[in-house]
Amino acid sequence: MNIDFTGKRAVICGGSRGIGRAIALAFAENGGSVSICARGAETLEQARREIAAFGHTTHASSIDVADADAIRRYISDAATALGGIDLLVNNASAFGSSDDEKGWVSSLQIDLLPIVHATQAALPFLKESKGSVVNTSSIAAMHTAARQPPYGAIKAACIHYTGTQAAMYAKDGVRVNCIAPGSIEFPGGVWDRRKTDNPRLYNAVLNSIPFGRLGHPEEVANVVLFLASPYAGWVTGQTIAVDGGQLL
Repeated sequence: MNIDFTGKRAVICGGSRGIGRAIALAFAENGGSVSICARGAETLEQARREIAAFGHTTHASSIDVADADAIRRYISDAATALGGIDLLVNNASAFGSSDDEKGWVSSLQIDLLPIVHATQAALPFLKESKGSVVNTSSIAAMHTAARQPPYGAIKAACIHYTGTQAAMYAKDGVRVNCIAPGSIEFPGGVWDRRKTDNPRLYNAVLNSIPFGRLGHPEEVANVVLFLASPYAGWVTGQTIAVDGGQLL
């Protein structure tokens, strides 16, 4: 498929590293304008420069997605910079693992509530463009996750809320879908670190994937581009696992 996003505008919350960065780069490579936000200013600026190299309008803002007001301001600023919004990707994650208040609060504040705040803020622009939303869940939502109780539960809530959003916004011509990545490896990411600090866990996960390797961020980005494209114009409320058969 030749997906051309010329004239289209994507806003990616959690877009400076890993999957978010890959989505931003892929969208720009295919002709689109991109805005990203993240907390780390240094990695954000590096990603912004990489995206801008494709020659399209680029915008970036360093914010804490746990701050609802900051998200609303960011969405407004991004829409102004890009001239509207055709795609919103909610990709931020705290990777909450501890079964205590800290783990649950961080997961709620970063993995779930920003989806609510960002989508509500972007909705007027998405209605105008008949655009779409893609939320990032995880295959951890689809089975018990003893290592990360908050992460699996909150990502399951993300899938449920995606369906609810799709039902609510269909009348406005706005589609909402979800991706559920498996174990994705990239420099500086969780699984890159586990290869060194917990090789037993890394190898156990590696051996659980039928294709014999972990995934790459670009493989997830390709699915997001499909969901944002006219080829998926009759797809809404769906969650697609991108895991190389890891769930099998």
